[in-house]
Amino acid sequence: MGQKVHPFGFRVGITEPHKSRWYAPKALYGELLIEDVKIRKYIDDRLNRRPPFASVSDVHIERTREELKIIIRTARPGLVIGPKGAEIERLTGDLQALTGRSITINCVEVATPDADAKLIAESIAEQLKKRAGFRRVMKMKADAAMNTGACEGIKIQMSGRLGGHEMCRSEDIRVGSIPLQTLQANVDYGFAQSMTTYGVIGVKVWVHKGPYKESAEGEYESKAAGARARARGRK
Repeated sequence: MGQKVHPFGFRVGITEPHKSRWYAPKALYGELLIEDVKIRKYIDDRLNRRPPFASVSDVHIERTREELKIIIRTARPGLVIGPKGAEIERLTGDLQALTGRSITINCVEVATPDADAKLIAESIAEQLKKRAGFRRVMKMKADAAMNTGACEGIKIQMSGRLGGHEMCRSEDIRVGSIPLQTLQANVDYGFAQSMTTYGVIGVKVWVHKGPYKESAEGEYESKAAGARARARGRK
């Protein structure tokens, strides 16, 4: 039997930062955890599943005693912010009504969307829904990621009734190197589901971005402990 490990969970706390950064006593922990899930689901439904389709790849949440700070990583920050900040103000108001807390939202632009695993998976899922050929889409996305120069390898895997066939199967494509067991390797992972007329197709994407480097101070606009990915020095 193959033993599979989630690439992000494998690295979190070692080279990857936590996506929720806060501390709570035991009695309050469960409530805040569920609140985080609701916030992430609301942002995904509002910005990714319906217009303006802002290509949100990740959401980081930080809490202090008085304030809740949400950092949205998106390929289209202009659509999240809106004209004169109208959209982000509306989103802030809706999230404050959902949580009952004071909320601040910051947007961070994804510099290379073609090398972001989550955005690649979402793009493939969208094209499969429009009945595009799955092999052609896989090849096209893998080539586009490698051409950005931001990654050293990519693997794309699809599972389900590919091409509308009766029998479910898996297909994958690999370009370059994907060292999944190396903690020092920066492997980005993304998953998406395509709800086609003949069933659900799952899309998994692994992107190897080379070894970890010390991130710039403002990459996630945060100075919280563990807020930035860090290189793991050898002893």
